[in-house]
Amino acid sequence: MIQNDSIIALATPSGVGAISVIRISGEDAIAIVSKFFTSISGKVLKNQKTHTIHLGHIVSDHQIIDEVLVSVFKNPRSYTGENVVEISCHGSSFIQQEIIQLFLKNGCRMADNGEFTMRAFLNGKMDLSQAEAVADVIASNSSASHQMAIQQMRGGITNELKELRVQLLDFAALIELELDFSGEDVEFADRTKFKKLVTTITSVLKRLIESFAFGNAMKHGIPVAIIGEPNVGKSTLLNTLLNEEKAIVSDIAGTTRDAIEDELIIDGVAFRFIDTAGIRETTDVVESIGIKKAYEKAENAQLIIFLIDANKFSETKEVFLEEIETIKKRFPNKRLLVIANKMDSLSEAQKEEITSQIDEILLLSAKQKVGIDILLNELTSLVNKGALSNNETIVTNSRHFEALNNALEAIMSVQQGIDLEISTDLFSIDIRECLRHLGNITGEYDVDKDILGHIFSNFCIGK
Repeated sequence: MIQNDSIIALATPSGVGAISVIRISGEDAIAIVSKFFTSISGKVLKNQKTHTIHLGHIVSDHQIIDEVLVSVFKNPRSYTGENVVEISCHGSSFIQQEIIQLFLKNGCRMADNGEFTMRAFLNGKMDLSQAEAVADVIASNSSASHQMAIQQMRGGITNELKELRVQLLDFAALIELELDFSGEDVEFADRTKFKKLVTTITSVLKRLIESFAFGNAMKHGIPVAIIGEPNVGKSTLLNTLLNEEKAIVSDIAGTTRDAIEDELIIDGVAFRFIDTAGIRETTDVVESIGIKKAYEKAENAQLIIFLIDANKFSETKEVFLEEIETIKKRFPNKRLLVIANKMDSLSEAQKEEITSQIDEILLLSAKQKVGIDILLNELTSLVNKGALSNNETIVTNSRHFEALNNALEAIMSVQQGIDLEISTDLFSIDIRECLRHLGNITGEYDVDKDILGHIFSNFCIGK
């Protein structure tokens, strides 16, 4: 239900700053602020046009609280679709609270978390997926996550599914008509066109579902597990990448006993690097737990960096090659990047021996910061940014992912029903299910109401 009361909240971060913005939304928002706002020019705030800004003072009991700028947005041309007032005051915590408390005592209540955006959704200013994208825009910490959030806020997934959903609604309405005239043995829905539509919807849903793994990783940061034997330089590599002493570096084997994580943004993409315990045979209980965690982190990572000691390659290359194959078999669906560290002490012949034995291996020195640029370029090249460049719809929301999977399951049941030529009334249930799950993504009205609306708007029964 759309509430008609007026809500207030601080729209800028709490604390001291140059300015703060206090937002009020509701039918009486402008009238409430007008009672306590004295314009420098003598204008009455509630009589002013929408999208105007006014200089004046907030006054309570003849005492000036602060000199402010008041922005007026009248419904429906506002963020929430209601009357909205934004008060730009000085950034004192005391002033913020004085103004907020004044209006709480005079017709406003504190807004709940996300209530301004919720009202925007309820008032039809945006659909549910766009409302969710607002939070993603605010939380974005990289160029890639920001780009995906903006695309979603502009109606990415909504536009992707809108036309398909309308066509499916049309067919659903026609099938409902067939059920009404079942005794007359007539077909209103063209089965050939319907089969093509179902195939198209299935293809689109699969593509969107497949985009989730990439989108979710880009949104939260692509997890990269750094694994290898003790003392190969995993912690040194992490520290070099982050340009800080994040992990303890020691010549003593088994120093790292727990996973250490931090984030680095490379070419607009966030990577979450995870330094893990050295993998080796050990009787130390604590170290064993760390090694177990190392494998768990590798399992959850999208990219695995396997680090080896370049100085030991000649004498133990068979072991290294065996370990590489073991990792590939253990994590067959992971991207694997093999790196030979400590290359600064190698001769050209030794370097050539390593590169000839292992395809696409990188040589670097984490300690001397040699070859780090090549590693960064390699990391970004492993990320398929084509979808971002082409502004394709990428699913990043787990709720959307679940709804798409449910919709796909329903539409595949429809496909099966068509292939088996079962009764229309049976697979019409699956059509309704598919529409319901697609509607859940954008928060549209109940499917039954949608179908009913289509019947009455497109057909005149009995004409």
